[in-house]
Amino acid sequence: MTDHLFFILGLSLLLVHEMDAIRCKEWKMFPGLSLLDDKTGYIVFVAAHLPLLVFILYGLLLTNVGDFAHAVSYFLIVHFGLHLLFLKHKNNGFKDIFSWLIISGASLCGLLHLTL
Repeated sequence: MTDHLFFILGLSLLLVHEMDAIRCKEWKMFPGLSLLDDKTGYIVFVAAHLPLLVFILYGLLLTNVGDFAHAVSYFLIVHFGLHLLFLKHKNNGFKDIFSWLIISGASLCGLLHLTL
C-alpha cells in the first residue's frame, strides 16, 4: 500500500481538480464546448466525466493496479504540462493559488510515484 501512496494522493488531487474545474468552467477552454451556454456546458462537461470515473474505477478494481498507477502518474505530469500550455487562454479560470496547488501537487505526486 505505501508503495502507491503518492499515486493515491495524486489521483485524489486529480479528482479534486475536476471538482475545481467545474467552478472554473473549464469547458470554456475546449473547442466546441466553449460555444455552449453555461448550463449546457456544465451538463456536458460533468456528464463527460462519467466515462472517466468508470475508467478509473475499472483500473483500480479490475486491472493490474501497478501498471494502472504508472499510467495515471504519467498522465498527471502531462496534465500539468497541458495546463501550462493553456495558461494564457482567454477562458482559463485556473488563476488562483488553490487551483495551482491542486494541479501542481497532483503532478508532483505523479513524479514522486514514478521515481521512488
